[in-house]
Amino acid sequence: MANKKDVLNIRGITDARYANLVEAASKISMRASGRFKSASEVALELSSRFHISTGSTELDAILGGGMESCSLTEIYGEYRTGKSQLTMTLAVTAQLGSRPGKVIYVDTEGAFRPERLATICARFGVDHNTVLDNILFARVFTTDQQEEVPIQVEAKIDEDETPYSLLVIDSMMALWRTDFSGRGELSERQQRIGRHLNMLKKLAERHNLAVVYTNQVMSDPSGGMTYVSDPKKPVGGHVIAHAATTRLFFKKGRDNERVAKVVDSPNMPEAEGRFLITESGIADSE
Repeated sequence: MANKKDVLNIRGITDARYANLVEAASKISMRASGRFKSASEVALELSSRFHISTGSTELDAILGGGMESCSLTEIYGEYRTGKSQLTMTLAVTAQLGSRPGKVIYVDTEGAFRPERLATICARFGVDHNTVLDNILFARVFTTDQQEEVPIQVEAKIDEDETPYSLLVIDSMMALWRTDFSGRGELSERQQRIGRHLNMLKKLAERHNLAVVYTNQVMSDPSGGMTYVSDPKKPVGGHVIAHAATTRLFFKKGRDNERVAKVVDSPNMPEAEGRFLITESGIADSE
């Protein structure tokens, strides 16, 4: 899945050696060769994918079962709409179900609280300490550190015999908004974000991993000129919009109720679902 330019930057790799590597990879993996295959073979590959429950049956239903593996799911919305609460619920449910696995949690805003998982674990009847032991946590402070995450995750997965099921980044764009400012740095920012997301997508497909990240929103200056009642749009522009396999928009409802809308999905229609933010994580709306 690496392009020629990146491989040739490795010391000791020549054009001839690169050609040998490509030939060897094509013999090992049909996917690595980039050759055509039948849709039946694709369907067989997709059958290995799994879903991670969100904790809400209504939210699971509009997602086709929950957060899908081998894909990127973006959750965007204003503050206090339940984005971080969902990621912490997923950190527990990812260790349950038909395909349990370890979790990698990357925190860019300092919102992760291990003690918050205690009530969520109690709800699902699992040991709090065991769940914490199965979560690898990283607090990153710069975009340079964030760009190293896929490489570090790859190394962890390769050295650990226990399967991994979920990678969480909360949130994706927080550091990029502070490390890059103004139109003069916009082009470089978007190129680096695109590369980062591409690495995450390859990681998800290589290891049958569900990658879930939250995103912030900003006011749309042109929104007031339209009939849209709440002119908010996710940060990151078209680069981050096209990278996500599934996009979810969270907004506030009444009291602790929140509304989730499927904005984009390859196999699910646009739909809305309601859920509650409770002490024990994301739950069904009564």
